[in-house]
Amino acid sequence: MGTEYDTLMQAYEFCRKQTDFRPKVALILGSGLGALADEIQMEATISYADIHGFPKSTVEGHKGRYVFGYLGKVPVVIMQGRVHYYEGYSMSEVVLPTRLMGLLGAEILFLTNAAGGIRKEFQPGTLMLIRDQISSFVPSPLIGKNMDSLGCRFPDMSEIYRKDLQRIIMETADSLHIPLESGVYIQFTGPAYESPAEVRMAGLLGADACGMSTACEAVAANHMGMKICGVSCITNMASGILDVPLSHQEVQETADRVAGLFKALVRESIKRMGDIV
Repeated sequence: MGTEYDTLMQAYEFCRKQTDFRPKVALILGSGLGALADEIQMEATISYADIHGFPKSTVEGHKGRYVFGYLGKVPVVIMQGRVHYYEGYSMSEVVLPTRLMGLLGAEILFLTNAAGGIRKEFQPGTLMLIRDQISSFVPSPLIGKNMDSLGCRFPDMSEIYRKDLQRIIMETADSLHIPLESGVYIQFTGPAYESPAEVRMAGLLGADACGMSTACEAVAANHMGMKICGVSCITNMASGILDVPLSHQEVQETADRVAGLFKALVRESIKRMGDIV
């Protein structure tokens, strides 16, 4: 724990030397949403590559930097590109960027991702508000000696995704006439897509969408006392739901197709969250 905590604090001290900007909302951008970071009132940027001991994203389309600035009047820090467990990092390394945003001042974590649809009523392009999650198939980021300065040893997970934040997102979607479903997200390790049998299992467990990120970040943020919300873009139907093979190209194409609506929902929701932070 000492090494992990030291790495986190060194990263914090480095970022504080680069900027004294104090965000209230942290936003992690999934596939197809990276351009949103370029559209805010930008105050500072920090490349992951410049932070000693910081994991670097190796996935195409993930830029790899923090962007600090304003969405409306709300001070935000945006992860323009995330790292994944399947890239070979430890789970502690995967959630280090999330923890750092919390230390920098963010009280709310807004998670976004590209996901595979399990519920048969979904179709590629559906936006799903995350109301709960299943993280049982990836290692917990809290395994090991507890970082007491971040949170307690046995944190409560009964309301990971805050109902008040869900309400704001739903009201925002309604006002913008953006169709929005809601459901349970399950994280698998990746990088291979799930087998049809695994998807059927996930459905039996209560999952509506699956992916390779997000749940571990939510656990780490909840441990720190951050308020969490999230939206998935259903970029493809999960394996076996339709009789078609899966490809990363399909994920990117669908994410790009609905990026305008997705960005509008995220942008306006965060502006409305400014009243509660």
